[in-house]
Amino acid sequence: MQSIPLPQELRNILGNSPFHVDSVGLSGSHVLLFDDRVLKIQTDSPESKAEYAMMTWMSDKLPVPECLYHAVENGLDYLLMSRIHGAMACSESNMQTPEILVQNLADILRSLWQIDISDCPVIWSPDSKLSLAQTAVERGTVDLENVEPSTFGPDGFQSPRHLLTWLASHKPELDPVLTHGDFCLPNIFFENGKLSGLIDLGRSGVADRWVDIAICYRSLRDNYSGVYGGRAYPDFNPSSLFTALGIEPDWEKIRYYLLLDELF
Repeated sequence: MQSIPLPQELRNILGNSPFHVDSVGLSGSHVLLFDDRVLKIQTDSPESKAEYAMMTWMSDKLPVPECLYHAVENGLDYLLMSRIHGAMACSESNMQTPEILVQNLADILRSLWQIDISDCPVIWSPDSKLSLAQTAVERGTVDLENVEPSTFGPDGFQSPRHLLTWLASHKPELDPVLTHGDFCLPNIFFENGKLSGLIDLGRSGVADRWVDIAICYRSLRDNYSGVYGGRAYPDFNPSSLFTALGIEPDWEKIRYYLLLDELF
């Protein structure tokens, strides 16, 4: 802990509590796991501001971490929160029963869509997301190591800037609801068969419902095919998500929002 720069007030709160570093995910933040708390350290940004605002706003609506301390100091955002217990949706125990998992995910999505968004503090319109994407493109911070193989190259886009131009000229009509924003399996926890928590809320807010559907579809597809090194389930069909939701897939929106996600 001594080697990690922390505000003195936060250092006093944590004392000498043991922790380990969480290596799951691609958020680019530093996450320290304590027995009953989690400390997230990330660069101060629109997403870090949104995470604090949405965690506070969602606290009486959905199972999300409780904010225990928050401060911005020297360009870094420090968020200490309660630790969500249970197993990630991508754990073997959850993935062994795909019908139950997919139905649970569909139920969570419907719960998000039913929440009143009239006073939601964060709105992620296509223009606001494209503005952030433009900043990433101009700074050269797009992570090209973690994109779909087909996104760039001979059969894809020439570059992140080329993709950004395409996205700006193909903005879909917005169907606004409350969204998680990164509704992938590692960000969803279950305990005793029930949702125990949603984490990584920096992209949460009002957005198109197909943002979450698209990311959930991709996460189911990749996790069940063993992309991340886990067991592959060759008989699993990620399109079962649409059946569980009772909707027809909008492949144009799915493609759009997955391509937009490539720039974050």
